[in-house]
Amino acid sequence: MTTESLPVVLLVGGAGSRMEVGTSGIPKPLVDVGGHPILWHVMKLYAHHGHKEFMFPLGYKGEAFRRYFLEYQALTQDVSFNLGSPDQRVYHEYGNEAEWEVTLFDAGLVTDKGARVRQAAERLQAQTFFVTYGDGIGDIDLESLYTFHRSHGKLGTLTGFQPFSQYGMVDANKEGVVHQLKEKPRMSQWINAGFFVFERGVLDYLSSDQVELEQQALPKLAADGQLMMYRHKGFWASMDTFKDAQYLNEAWETSAPWKVWND
Repeated sequence: MTTESLPVVLLVGGAGSRMEVGTSGIPKPLVDVGGHPILWHVMKLYAHHGHKEFMFPLGYKGEAFRRYFLEYQALTQDVSFNLGSPDQRVYHEYGNEAEWEVTLFDAGLVTDKGARVRQAAERLQAQTFFVTYGDGIGDIDLESLYTFHRSHGKLGTLTGFQPFSQYGMVDANKEGVVHQLKEKPRMSQWINAGFFVFERGVLDYLSSDQVELEQQALPKLAADGQLMMYRHKGFWASMDTFKDAQYLNEAWETSAPWKVWND
């Protein structure tokens, strides 16, 4: 566990149109994986490493996130109450989630991710903070990520991941003679898997409500030599499609590679 607890900004405000089929229009971060939204898994990962302050710049279907957290205890814990006074509840168990501090605020429907990060950071006192997407999960060693960030002294760190190809690869010469077939090999390129660590100086790159995180702010940070990549070589997956949701549920049932917590 790291020596200090850092706040975590979760980017959950996107529309996620590719997930509409099969999920009844539920926002991607709230799509179920193993009985809990994928967002819960992300939060459990951070909380396991001691980071339990979560900031949500809401946008698309923000009311769904408010409802989820406001009703969380009633829906997940044993509870007793009189039907005539349902607000006077007695909960019989408190999981580790009771220690989570959750801040929900409206960041606007069309606000880009960079501006959502800025709005969240402006509500924080911390000089260093985590940022991640609410629909990607992996067995990220957050302590190693944080240590790496501290070691280089730059404003930002992103987590890189080498995904597996969704297709089998054919190695053939110019005459068409096949030398080798590789079934969905790991790609040599690195992708941005999120799981960022930012210093407050990043806010200088996020001055407008129309600043796009991936297409504008991160390239500018890189051009200024202020962005580093932490290489994650374990498991990582994102929920972009209904097929991804099925894959993550199967992974949870068979191996749950990202479940580093004990409860």
